[in-house]
Amino acid sequence: MNEGDSTPYTWSGRFSEPMSDTVERYTQSVDVDKRLWRQDILGSLAHARMLARQGIISAKDLQDIQQGMSQIVSEIESGSFNWSPALEDVHLNIEKRLTELVGDAGKRLHTGRSRNDQVTTDIRLYLREAIDDILARLKRFHIRLLDLAEREASTPMPGFTHMQPAQPVTFGHHLLAWFEMTRRDAERFADVKKRLNRLPLGAAALAGTTYPIDRDFVAGELGFDSICANSLDAVSDRDFAIEFCAAGALMMMHFSRMSEELVLWMNPRFGFVKIADRFCTGSSIMPQKKNPDIPELARGKTGRVYGHLIALLVLMKGQPLAYNRDNQEDKEPLFDSVDTLLDTLHVFGEMIAGVTACPENMRNALHQGFTTATDLADYLVRKGMPFRDAHEAVGKTVRRAEELGVALPELPFEEFRKFSPLVEKDVFEILTIEGSLASRSHPGGTAPEQVRSAIFRARELL
Repeated sequence: MNEGDSTPYTWSGRFSEPMSDTVERYTQSVDVDKRLWRQDILGSLAHARMLARQGIISAKDLQDIQQGMSQIVSEIESGSFNWSPALEDVHLNIEKRLTELVGDAGKRLHTGRSRNDQVTTDIRLYLREAIDDILARLKRFHIRLLDLAEREASTPMPGFTHMQPAQPVTFGHHLLAWFEMTRRDAERFADVKKRLNRLPLGAAALAGTTYPIDRDFVAGELGFDSICANSLDAVSDRDFAIEFCAAGALMMMHFSRMSEELVLWMNPRFGFVKIADRFCTGSSIMPQKKNPDIPELARGKTGRVYGHLIALLVLMKGQPLAYNRDNQEDKEPLFDSVDTLLDTLHVFGEMIAGVTACPENMRNALHQGFTTATDLADYLVRKGMPFRDAHEAVGKTVRRAEELGVALPELPFEEFRKFSPLVEKDVFEILTIEGSLASRSHPGGTAPEQVRSAIFRARELL
């Protein structure tokens, strides 16, 4: 896997017959991993600078390698680079072309390294960039989410448990729950980045190398915080990729929950929100339809990311140390997870700015389900009744209101008195939606003033 004749394969010196076409097709990965070309060249150039600095290759070799790589970059960017499946992967394709351009200097580049430590270095560089993009897109989503929450900081809506009306909250408060969920997602990705930002290069195939390399220099050149401490571990584990997909699965779970609510809220039975037309589609047969396709697709794509996480876990679970070819299969699920996360964040960052509330429908829904019943129980507790007794009294009061077909604020005063003599005429003040919201004025509560304070703190965090 390291040094050897470059034609037809870099490792062909050991073998007495060529690889069959079937095996070549089965083992090649260049169609997938050529996405790593930038990272591969970046890592190779840092490795070459280290080799020259240590006197392992000459300054002329380094200059030739740098010039050759510059031309390869131009060829790939212009689309003229010839990706050959016969050369298996991105690494050998680039190395072969480099050797064609600069001769022996290209052959010397692989001194002191293996594709084993090369590929995991490339993936770590790739994921580090992907995490930076994810965090940037999460921030844009957060900014627009907070803008919407601020506009709706005092807009009343039903809060639900078991999908049944529970208590009044504000729409802004509900949106801030989405913020908190996805803020933790950002923290998780930042933590993943800390653990993956360690340099494997220098581990070589599995045991290190006999050359006097300087791994810390390469780590500094590539922006790694440190080096992988054990050569076997450095080339064989993919826990950093699994952890990335785990963080991605959690984030997609949160966006799927948001999607479910948006789908429900757009339904005329709710009518809580409208989503801008540019994020919806129609029906091929029903001209009246306006379908929330983006949230629905996000729900579907969540399962896709879950599947990739499981695929990587299963891929790794039976592997002995050190590197095994199984790990070639890590890239498709990983790359698709990255694409799905970035696309979801991009479209949600745009879509959330196109969400508008329907306050009248939200308020009308609050009059269903006796959402201020808990406020009545709290009222009785403040009058001296034990909470469990208050709970029972309010339950009977609600049942009576149902029998009469009225909301709690519409129940005659005499009916309240039947269930507790502690009730006074001030009870109607606490049964209003605004009164219920204002009474929950503590950090984390739904009172509009607390929502605005939370938004201010959230903006400071960003």
